[in-house]
Amino acid sequence: MLKDKVFGVISLGCDKNRVDSEKLIGLLKDHGCTMTNDLSKAQIVIVNTCGFLQSAREEAIETILECAEYKTEALEKLVVTGCLPQKFIGELFDPLQEVDVFLGINDYEKIFEALQASYEQEERINYVGKGNDGYLKSRVLTTDDHYAYLKIADGCYNHCTYCLIPKIRGKYHSYPMENLIKEAEELGETAELIVVAQDTTRYGEDLYGKNQFVELLRRLSALENIQTIRLLYCYPDVIGNELIEEIATNDKILKYMDIPLQHSENRVLKLMNRKGTRDSYLQLFSKLRARIPGIAIRSTFISGFPTETESEFEGMLAFIREAKLFNCGFFAYSREPDTGAYRLKPQIHHATKKRRVRALYAAQEVVAAEILNAFVGKKLEVLCDGIDYERGCFIGRAYFSAPDIDGKVYFHAAEAMQGKRYTVIIDRADSYDLYAHTEDYEGELKI
Repeated sequence: MLKDKVFGVISLGCDKNRVDSEKLIGLLKDHGCTMTNDLSKAQIVIVNTCGFLQSAREEAIETILECAEYKTEALEKLVVTGCLPQKFIGELFDPLQEVDVFLGINDYEKIFEALQASYEQEERINYVGKGNDGYLKSRVLTTDDHYAYLKIADGCYNHCTYCLIPKIRGKYHSYPMENLIKEAEELGETAELIVVAQDTTRYGEDLYGKNQFVELLRRLSALENIQTIRLLYCYPDVIGNELIEEIATNDKILKYMDIPLQHSENRVLKLMNRKGTRDSYLQLFSKLRARIPGIAIRSTFISGFPTETESEFEGMLAFIREAKLFNCGFFAYSREPDTGAYRLKPQIHHATKKRRVRALYAAQEVVAAEILNAFVGKKLEVLCDGIDYERGCFIGRAYFSAPDIDGKVYFHAAEAMQGKRYTVIIDRADSYDLYAHTEDYEGELKI
């Protein structure tokens, strides 16, 4: 009965959640289910949620309620999966009467059983926690065909005091290397493989008794269908000489690292339960740049953490100016229940947090503009992501830009194909993007 139904899937949250959604779609496809992107035609809609922050939870509930409105059309069953029910099912089940089936982060393979029970019993079903955390092998990409994310582990060891992830996703657990290699191989020709996890750099410690991140990268690099590899979420305290040497000498690994720091000042870092210090971070950056000239380092920072003083905020501003990172994301601290920082006092006023985040972005804009302007007049290889019809040009990304989170290279060319690489000449820069043309382009530069 269920394979005759039309399914629609909405994925919310991070790229790691996207991979979960892609595997869920793969599971549905394996069972012969029909998929649609038009929710008005879907008989079963699945919303894969994020529950990491209050803002994400609000977005998830708003999306769920919007989907419920389709019950006046074709929609028969509304399914909610992922982080939100995994952590908050006790608070959601009764209020969200619009939802027919709830599943947690490890329950995807139970979706048909749960839906069947919902249809037969004509009741709302809570299947959170009934799965066995099986590794789903099938997958349908929701990104453009030329790049894909590879999620190598789930959960987290770090227990940062602002973060709910260990309470939602549990302890760090690596996926078997053979499964990951097979998954990457089955992606087909992939211009860019983006390796993700809550903490990629700890890969293998739980499963193999020793760190196997470098070994995994070597085996992924050996795959003929993988052109380049990008590393996200590398924790600074686990970046050792072996990993640095692998990035420096492996031509397939892009000279780019996303290293989430979250703060720069030692007292706040300690309160966050972060392992590094201001000096150790700066020393790591110097070490990376000495061994890998031109490496692009990206990071994220939280401002307004409880008890953060004005002088500590000024210290982080100074750190941003000194560290000279290619790209940064700044976020106002979100007070999350069931975290260590929830009861810390004083909490910082929301207006102060917003002011500090704006100032951090302003400081990073100056740094980024200086870095990007150094490329003007030079040649740069870019991966074509598509066309910007409004600007009348192609969209590309250089080695220092990950999809969605970093800047772009807008370039003119006589022709270009998505997923192919082109050498461009940089004409100008702003604080986020570059503007360029290919050497053989003879038209008017309009950007």
